[in-house]
Amino acid sequence: MALKRVMVLTGGGDCPGLNAVIRGIVKRAAQKPLSGDASDDWEVIGCVESFNGVLREPTEIVMLDEKTVEGLQIQGGTILGTTNKGGPFAWPVKNGDGTWTTVDRSDEMLRKLQYMGVDAVINIGGDGSQRISLGLAKKGLNIVGVPKTIDNDLSMTDYTFGFQTAVQICTDAIDKLVTTAASHNRVFILEVMGRDAGWIALHSAIAGGADVCLIPEIPYDIEKVKAKIEQRYNKRRGYCIIVVAEGAMPKGGTVTGSETGEVGYQHVKLGGVGEQLAADLKAAGVEHDIRYTILGHLQRGGTPIAFDRVLATEFGVRAMEFVIEGRYGQMVAYHHPDVVGIPLEEAVREQNLVAPDSRLVHTAKGVGIEFGD
Repeated sequence: MALKRVMVLTGGGDCPGLNAVIRGIVKRAAQKPLSGDASDDWEVIGCVESFNGVLREPTEIVMLDEKTVEGLQIQGGTILGTTNKGGPFAWPVKNGDGTWTTVDRSDEMLRKLQYMGVDAVINIGGDGSQRISLGLAKKGLNIVGVPKTIDNDLSMTDYTFGFQTAVQICTDAIDKLVTTAASHNRVFILEVMGRDAGWIALHSAIAGGADVCLIPEIPYDIEKVKAKIEQRYNKRRGYCIIVVAEGAMPKGGTVTGSETGEVGYQHVKLGGVGEQLAADLKAAGVEHDIRYTILGHLQRGGTPIAFDRVLATEFGVRAMEFVIEGRYGQMVAYHHPDVVGIPLEEAVREQNLVAPDSRLVHTAKGVGIEFGD
């Protein structure tokens, strides 16, 4: 039997469940041929920090076998490391005058992969990573994508792994804030991640029993938020919990964020909307004590919950099976109860955003959650 080589990598922000995917891929590759499998044996290698491990000199590649991934499903982060900077199509290069530019190294990388004997690549990552997958597929690389993001903003899969763990972390935070908010009669603002999508905020607001939920898809009126706060107080007694997504904005306003100045980083760094909301509420006349908490990267860390371990393992096993079957140019996706293949072009065509008229928003409003619309 021929020995073939598949390279696995993790790109973008870290996410609970990445290691479970890696484990699923390696464990599936190690199994004896199952019904319908090709007769080839597969060797699995890992590329450090997305595609950077191949692009660097010397290369940073690690061998992956069953011993390497033993017990890995409970471990957060990724043993391969990850990055959301650079990449084969936009590799940062410093000019002689100290400024930076980017160059396309994709053709060079493809030649290097061929030299290394890599027959296929499994790219575990979010929207940006899968756009890279698509670009490389168009250049002829045998590649399979695995959707990863706590934001749940990929439209062609019911869920991405890591999302449910992030929601659980946010819900736990709300549970804790409720007790201190009630003790001090305070308004507590919890800022959560999600970029352009409000899924984390919406799910955790419902699960945690928040009073206000502000998401990017529904620009808010500060006066309506103020009215909800006052409704929660009887004279000076009461409390209010507000969950705000980092990409939320007032009507007629803009998101709160800044350019990072980091080389190779393509996004505006969101953050600070919780502090800004607190200031705006004070300016609008809210006299109650207001505090804000930013969860930040706590939402990305730690042990994935069981749901995400199972989904990540399903994705890893199915991605390896796509490689074995030669089903390249696709991203694995969860369409309950199945894990299916979606062409990469369709997978990145549009974001999965919260529809303001969706059933889940209706449910939230049905229990009295205010969106400020």
